[in-house]
Parts: sequence; structure tokens; C-alpha cells
Amino acid sequence: MSIWVDVAKVSSGINVVVLLALSAIWARNYLTFRSKHAVGLLVFGVFLLAENALAFYMYLLDPTLSGWFSTKVPVIVWRLMMLLHVFETIGLAFLAWVTVD
Repeated sequence: MSIWVDVAKVSSGINVVVLLALSAIWARNYLTFRSKHAVGLLVFGVFLLAENALAFYMYLLDPTLSGWFSTKVPVIVWRLMMLLHVFETIGLAFLAWVTVD
């Protein structure tokens, strides 16, 4: 089971870093162009960042929840959580590539 836990933790951590970078770019673009598209991407990024930061906190930092996640959560749940985080990481990588290009 620990591989699923580790992949979910790493993936959510990567998502936080990528979303911080993307949100900074989108904030700069909004300040430069004042477009609805840029502010829409920024709002999207901030909410997704909050979700991933909370997941990362629950997986690693909160003593009660991290212990519970490590011992009481069934394997199928970890597989699904890992899959969601990995899909999100892949999507964010593509979005980062499109944004930076």
C-alpha cells in the first residue's frame, strides 16, 4: 500500500509547486493585460492550489489525518486518490507547457 501513498503525496506536492508557478504567471498576465481570460485562469489556479495544498497538508503534516491516511484508508481508496493526483499532475504539466510556450 505504501507505493500508492507515496505517489499521491509526491504528485500533490508537484501540483502545489506547478500551481504556484502558473498562478504567478497568470497574475502577472492579468496585471499586464487586464483580461478576463487571465483572471479566470488565476482564480482557477488559486482554487486548485488550495485543494492541493490541503491534500498535501493532510497527507504529510497533520498528525491525526496523516496517521489515519497511512493506516486506516483502504488500498482501493489510495489507488483512486493516486490516480486523481497523477491525472491532475499530467494536466497541469500540459497547461504549464502551453502557458510558458
